[in-house]
Amino acid sequence: MPEMRRKFDQEFKEGAVRLVRESSKPIAQIARDLGINAGTLGNWVDKDRAEREGTDGLSKDDVAELKRLRAENAELRMERDVLKRSVVLWVKEATK
Repeated sequence: MPEMRRKFDQEFKEGAVRLVRESSKPIAQIARDLGINAGTLGNWVDKDRAEREGTDGLSKDDVAELKRLRAENAELRMERDVLKRSVVLWVKEATK
C-alpha cells in the first residue's frame, strides 16, 4: 500500500516558519507541537532563510563568504560611527 503524503498549504508553512523565527524553541520541538516532521520544518526554515538572505543560486562557499562579509561590513560601520562621534567630541573640546 503506498504511503500517503500530507500536503500543507502555504499559509501553514509560513506560520510554522514564523514560529521558529520568533521563538527561542528548537525546530524539533516546534515540529512536534505542530505534528509534522522536524526535517520538513527544517527544510522550510532553510528555504525561508535563503530567500531572506538572497542566497538562492549561490554555493555554500559563496554563502559563507557573504555572511562573513556582511558581518565585517557591520563591524566597520560600527567603528566608523564611533570615530564620527569621537571627532565631534574632539572638535567640541578644541573649540571651548
